[in-house]
Amino acid sequence: MEWANETLVTEFVFLSFSSLGGLQRLLFAVFLLVYLFMLGTNAIIVSTIVLDRALHTPMYFFLGVLSCSETCYTFVIVPKMLVDLLAHKKSISFLGCAIQMFSFLFLGCSHSFLLAAMGYDRYVAICDPLRYTLLMGHGVCMGLVAAACACGFIVAQIITSLVFHLPFHSSNQLHHFFCDIFPVLKLASHYSYLSQLVVFVLGVFVLIIPLLLILVSYIRIISAILKIPSSVGRYKTFSTCASHLIVITVHYGCASFIYLRPKSNYSSSQDTLISVFYTILTPLFNPMIYSLRNKEFKSALQRTMTQTSFLVN
Repeated sequence: MEWANETLVTEFVFLSFSSLGGLQRLLFAVFLLVYLFMLGTNAIIVSTIVLDRALHTPMYFFLGVLSCSETCYTFVIVPKMLVDLLAHKKSISFLGCAIQMFSFLFLGCSHSFLLAAMGYDRYVAICDPLRYTLLMGHGVCMGLVAAACACGFIVAQIITSLVFHLPFHSSNQLHHFFCDIFPVLKLASHYSYLSQLVVFVLGVFVLIIPLLLILVSYIRIISAILKIPSSVGRYKTFSTCASHLIVITVHYGCASFIYLRPKSNYSSSQDTLISVFYTILTPLFNPMIYSLRNKEFKSALQRTMTQTSFLVN
């Protein structure tokens, strides 16, 4: 990537937590504990999926990829934020800001398409179970993940190049805790309507299109579930989709609020609060929603721990 930085601005200064004073140390401790817990939980999930052959299915394959994606996503943002909470000067270089924006856009957009792939997996499992193994083979799953990553890379490349080709001549004070799109765009000297339009169109592509695909999948899933004569059977079948529905509601709800609402309603304090939830708390809750409430996963985790302790002893 190449950026034409026709500007005196060589770094950006984060201001989101600067006014909190002594509370910054408390936030550091809280966020550090949350981050470490999230890393540990995702490590347990991925290792269990890899080690237990009973979990070598498309659903758990996607779950493992999702856990890796969320770990990388938080790694792009949280460690820098933790350092800044203890630092007197909370700054990032121009190039470092561009790299951070590209990285979190790539991972976030890939995450959005990955959730759509997981919706398709649930659709095939419930609506066409006899051909599930054929339609969701290993090659298909790898192809869906590769397509999600490719879409994420392309969108991240376009947006990052667009933003950092703009000149930054005036303020370098960023009212946020990481290099998000609109806080950085607000500092550009020539923040044009075209730039906003391109970002909005790409936001629609990343958020609305996958969401529509998920909605189509779930309309067909619900239709299939309603045809099951037993209420117990309907509940058991729908319970396999409940975790996915919760995660997509949080993901698309937060992302749409941040990136698709009119910029006339932009509020740095609101965006900071939503972004903290979206980048720190959501990756903490998602593994617990998907796995730790799942009986099959808990049984696999127990088997893995038993085997591991046996090998250690």
